[in-house]
This record gives sequence, structure tokens and C-alpha cells, in this order.
Amino acid sequence: MTKQQLFNEFIMQNMDGAYRFAYSYVKNHQDAEDIVSQSIIKALSHIGSLKKSEYMKSWFFKILINTALSFLRKKKKVVYLAHEDLDALGSSSDRYQDNDVKEMVEKLPERYREIIILRYFEDFTLQEIARTLDMNLSTVKSHLYKALKLMKLEEEIKDAKRV
Repeated sequence: MTKQQLFNEFIMQNMDGAYRFAYSYVKNHQDAEDIVSQSIIKALSHIGSLKKSEYMKSWFFKILINTALSFLRKKKKVVYLAHEDLDALGSSSDRYQDNDVKEMVEKLPERYREIIILRYFEDFTLQEIARTLDMNLSTVKSHLYKALKLMKLEEEIKDAKRV
């Protein structure tokens, strides 16, 4: 199989994950769709730069991250969720169903949030996360540990408020 054929197959299998990941940055369905589309176009035009096919997932998500960050820098606007966006967040096809978890993840600083999303929602290995985010593996591990610690603290605060 050629790299382009492998990429086409990869996109068909990972389209939902790519969309969810883009949405986690921009909080708008149309913008997330645009970012995924732009990322696919960029990836196809630079498919020759992919050194090893087994790195396709981290390579593509790196493109996705860069496209989302470029989009946010260009827009620099406050994003308000439309009513239909709120309804879609609770849809059964969405893997981010637990509102408490979603809320805790959204409160995390970006450097922790993207690691949590890649690890637990997109099933990246720690090595894939390190490659995707251009981080040292030990940095990824320490950020993951800190993020989980922050989320646990947030959960304990919520539990204390309920009592």
C-alpha cells in the first residue's frame, strides 16, 4: 500500500477522534470540521514527509494541533456555545459523555488537557503523545500525573460541596 492509501484508511478509522480533538480546542462544530478538513489537506500535501507509517497517528495529530492553534491565533475570539452545540455534547455517539469529567478536563491548563484527551479519549500511548507534542517521555508522564492529581482534587472539592 502507498502512504496515501494508508493515510486514507487511517482517516476513515480516526475521523471521529480527530473531530473530537479539534472540538476540544475550538468548542464549535463548524470550526472543528474546518480544522479537520484543513489538517487532512495539509497531511495529504506533505505525506512524503512521513518517515514511518507506524507514526502516522502522532504525525497527523501534530498537524491537527498546529492547525487548531493557528486557527485560534487567527480568531482570538470568545467562543459561545450555541444551543444545538450543547445538545450535541450529550449525544450518545460522543465519547465525552460524563459532564463532570468533561468539566474537569476543560478546567485543566492546555498542556495537561491535551495529554489527558490524547491518552484517555483518543487511546494514544505515552510514546505517541511524546512524539505528537514534541515532548520528552518523562515530561509527558509528569504532566499526566499532575493533570490526574488536579482532576482528583477537583473531584474531592465537588464531593465536599455535595455534603
